[in-house]
Amino acid sequence: MSASEHAIVIREETPLQDDVRALIAELNDAIAEMEPETPDAFNFCLSVEDMATPDTTLWVARRDDAAVGCGALCRHADGTGEVKRMYVRADLRGAGVAALILQRIESRARKEGLGRLALETGHLYQAAHRLYERAGFQRTGAFGTYPDNPYSIFYAKALGEPALL
Repeated sequence: MSASEHAIVIREETPLQDDVRALIAELNDAIAEMEPETPDAFNFCLSVEDMATPDTTLWVARRDDAAVGCGALCRHADGTGEVKRMYVRADLRGAGVAALILQRIESRARKEGLGRLALETGHLYQAAHRLYERAGFQRTGAFGTYPDNPYSIFYAKALGEPALL
């Protein structure tokens, strides 16, 4: 098969599809495996039902029609967009899929006039930290309803003026 037959396609989709549900379940399992010491109270995961609301948009990366990655934009009343549920299957990590999804999220947030993007990620996810830092995010403190805690790293990126990290 040619490379074009294995191209990654990223589009907005509903999370309420069986293969997306399976991808999110895989993400949840990966979090539990990588962070077994993190108490449940500090796992801030959105369910597929939580993502199927008007204030959240989900992008799904597909290869050969199979869901292989995802990321969501959750909009908050204060003009902040939150990056949620970023995940790429292990066989495609390092191929730039997560960066493409993150670009889609940022592009939509800018188009909608959101002042900043913020996110919470696990303290052990070095690859995620590198992804966000390469995309211009800076470490910041807890935001919104997140408690300050030793299991989370918080990032933010100003998108327009005025915006504060």
